[in-house]
Amino acid sequence: MFENRVFIIISTVEIPFINFEEILFKSYNDLILSVNKTKTILKWDGPTTPSFYDNLNTKEGPYTISEITQILSTPEWYIESN
Repeated sequence: MFENRVFIIISTVEIPFINFEEILFKSYNDLILSVNKTKTILKWDGPTTPSFYDNLNTKEGPYTISEITQILSTPEWYIESN
């Protein structure tokens, strides 16, 4: 089901360059932000890459669903509640 899904991480300063019509998040409010709000995750279904992709300077990845799930469980992305 998610075998063609692509995930990348970018700096939140690059959010204005995102064309939300080309990714699976439809607005800023849908984005997943890191705990310190300096990074966000983008996702889309491949193999087509969004037109704005090459203009991003801070991209990390691409990641698979299992890789991004592991990343999301780290302290940078997740605050464990007591």
